[in-house]
Amino acid sequence: MKYKATGIVLKGSPLKENDRLVTVLTSEYGLIRAVAPGAKKHKSKLRGRTELFVINEFLIVRGRSLDKIIQAETIYTYPGLSQDVGKLASAQYLAELALYLAVDEQPQQDLYELLNEHLRRIEKLQPKQNVYPYIAHGVFHLLAIAGIAPQVHNCCRTQKSLTPNLENPKYLTGFSFDSGGLVNLAPPAENEEPTFIPFVDRKINGMEVAIMQQLNNHSLPTIPALIPPGFSLDESWITVEKILRDYIKHHLNKTIRSAKLVDSVYNTFDKKRPENVPPVKRF
Repeated sequence: MKYKATGIVLKGSPLKENDRLVTVLTSEYGLIRAVAPGAKKHKSKLRGRTELFVINEFLIVRGRSLDKIIQAETIYTYPGLSQDVGKLASAQYLAELALYLAVDEQPQQDLYELLNEHLRRIEKLQPKQNVYPYIAHGVFHLLAIAGIAPQVHNCCRTQKSLTPNLENPKYLTGFSFDSGGLVNLAPPAENEEPTFIPFVDRKINGMEVAIMQQLNNHSLPTIPALIPPGFSLDESWITVEKILRDYIKHHLNKTIRSAKLVDSVYNTFDKKRPENVPPVKRF
């Protein structure tokens, strides 16, 4: 049986001598793993069309174990990603997460459209522009669409709303992976009953809390034009991305392998830096 699907290639590997096994995220059928016969041959029409981040209209034949691609018409290729190793690594980061979240044989239109939207944003980045805001924004959106985004507006312990104090550089809020989000570290008021304080994996400042609370917005968070003394916007973004990265590992039991390449490209993390010390950006 033949079927058509529109999808983006997120993963590929050699198969036999001339074939290629690709994993495609489609809006109609979720994840599809299919063989592209002869795709490794130089003159094959499927060679370039089954490369990473190429969007095609596929014609596929169902097989007993693996489906087979018999035709692919390219819609878009994301040329801006392939020309910049930093952008490419950032796109691979989001693609890995999408692969972890996607399911087989089920429509995935929202996930498909959301991933492509964030890939377009990364593709348009200017040289040396901080990529971590775009990664963190995309990660949060992908987690939200899967229903596992961290709780950032209310305290996981008390369920009361949290308002970051940007005027106090010593203000800290906790982040607990087990509890699934932010934890108010302030002691209870005199008229409040003491509550159990969950284990806190990270302590973050007001700027980082403010960023997290706007990550669900369609556009990147709006940060005050005048950064309060004691805050670094770039460092805050990097810290937020690192927390989300560790959150993925904790809840999905998966490691984003491309994240190390991103850090390497932008030389962000110092190997000798203690876990809870904010990193220094060196773009």
